[in-house]
Amino acid sequence: MKSIKPNEQIRYTDADTAVQIIKSGMRVFIQGSAATPTTLLTALYNRRKELSNVELMSLSTYGGEIFSKPDFGSSFFLNSLFVSANVRHLVNSDAGDYIPVFLSEIPRLFESGVLPIDVALINVSPPDKHGFCSLGTSVDIVRSAIQKAEHVIAQINTRMPRTHGDGIIHISSFDTLVNVVDELPEISYSHKVDEDALKIGKFCAELIEDGSTLQMGIGHIPDAVLASLGQHKDLGIHTEMFSDGLLPLIEKGIITNKHKVKHRGKIVTSFVVGTRKLYDFVDDNPMVAFLDIDYVNDSKVIRANPKAVSINSAIEIDVTGQVCSDSIGTYQFSGVGGQLDFMRGAALSVGGKPVIAIESRTNEGKSKIVPVLKDGAGVVTTRAHLHYVVTEYGVADLFGKNLSERAYELLRIAHPDDRETLDKAIFKRFGKRVHATTAISK
Repeated sequence: MKSIKPNEQIRYTDADTAVQIIKSGMRVFIQGSAATPTTLLTALYNRRKELSNVELMSLSTYGGEIFSKPDFGSSFFLNSLFVSANVRHLVNSDAGDYIPVFLSEIPRLFESGVLPIDVALINVSPPDKHGFCSLGTSVDIVRSAIQKAEHVIAQINTRMPRTHGDGIIHISSFDTLVNVVDELPEISYSHKVDEDALKIGKFCAELIEDGSTLQMGIGHIPDAVLASLGQHKDLGIHTEMFSDGLLPLIEKGIITNKHKVKHRGKIVTSFVVGTRKLYDFVDDNPMVAFLDIDYVNDSKVIRANPKAVSINSAIEIDVTGQVCSDSIGTYQFSGVGGQLDFMRGAALSVGGKPVIAIESRTNEGKSKIVPVLKDGAGVVTTRAHLHYVVTEYGVADLFGKNLSERAYELLRIAHPDDRETLDKAIFKRFGKRVHATTAISK
């Protein structure tokens, strides 16, 4: 861990001056998600003509117009630990790349020296009367990054909520400070919740028992699931991240966390992304613990809570249950993230359920349940890890079923217009091996 310097050595300055320490060839870590330090990134981009081959490293980022600039690649290279929409074009070009890694293992990359960090750019709350700031909406991998960075530049942001947990850092841990008033990016998927998503949400809700501990990500399907839990009781939350969809359940007393073994009575997360209402909710709220990602996503911790339910999504699933969640063929669309950690943790939990929830078709009308994955597609969750698949047409329970039985289970919840093609492909592959009671009726 880097040494703590006396307060008088901390340098307060403006953003343009702060980023002067960054030189060509350095690796720069950027705090991500809602805590993306946009003022510092803008100042860094303004220095582009003086720099070359500066490697930027982050999880998902929001805001920061630097990533959309056409001349980004002339000065910078993005080595991404996850692929968010705003950097997708970069990681699929000569100006960037992607490191396939479980989120839970990223701190080890920093701590072991596999990925040494020259400068870290972060976005924190103002210090309290004791001099402690908060990493706010994004703790995840940030604490391990700043502990190992040679130089830390912190935006002291009056709009950053002060959150409880592992993200409490003394101001003397930072080398350079820049005062800003930066609004956090706001994201809401509630307007995308349509009839099909609500059907998926209701099917998922039927799998969730009272007293379960939930993990769900961001998007319209997680929001649809949460909207379907209004009659449940005493749910708990242990999740990599959450958004506004949790708030109504908290307000109604449905989320109580009373049956959790780990952190009973508390919502456990590593980061949040949503609207200002969410950021105000987590501000100085002891009900929510923002903890390091290598702990939150540890399958041993996840499985300790009874009835752990993990609900994740996918790009496509083959008829044997191989789940591709990070690429469209060879095109890198997303990342490994924490899906497999939570799928395995839920599977090992007493009464736990690992679930993949998807619409049966893409926006272009192509089936997401396919005979084989696309050439070059990445398998994030293996067929052995997958237990439940939910579409708007129902629930497929794959646990304990052989390959041909799985295929017909998935055929049953595919879009009706795709079932004939899938049926022919399944029969060609497996013949008549499937048990008669498993096959759908003709």
